[in-house]
Amino acid sequence: MDLAALEFQGLQPASTGRPSYHPSVLLKLYLYGYLNRIQSSRRLERECQRNVELMWLTGRLAPDFKTIADFRRDNGKGIRNVCRRFVMLCRELKLFTDAVVAIDGSKFKAVNNRERNFTPGKIERRERELEESIQRYLDALETADRTQPAEIQAKTDRLQGKIQKMRRKRAVNPY
Repeated sequence: MDLAALEFQGLQPASTGRPSYHPSVLLKLYLYGYLNRIQSSRRLERECQRNVELMWLTGRLAPDFKTIADFRRDNGKGIRNVCRRFVMLCRELKLFTDAVVAIDGSKFKAVNNRERNFTPGKIERRERELEESIQRYLDALETADRTQPAEIQAKTDRLQGKIQKMRRKRAVNPY
């Protein structure tokens, strides 16, 4: 792969100091970590020192955790481009079809409690509650206007701001 075209940094060594690890070595290390579910840069550093398979893959290089983490931070766009190119290659080779479903084994905790799911009835009730809340604010504003306008002016402005904010929020996301 042409790492320069994939926008990896650090391909040309600096004129001063020791040369850095080549991005291809660190990319191999990250792909190994992805395939073996090793996400931590500290665990990847330990694996480089003890795992024979990884020693062979990196040519017995053992970057420290900071180097590994910096590579991911500095070359996120390049890593995404490699993943994109891999998916495109799979599509060109017709490895993806409509009949195949791939599961990577990720486990997600389901959060579908009563507060987090929405039905049409709940949405209507929430809209009614918002309207009632807005009406309460408007009533409070009218009461404030009829009573002591000099003392309550700050509260009136604050309530007007809240009403506008709630209306904008409702217009953007009615749920």
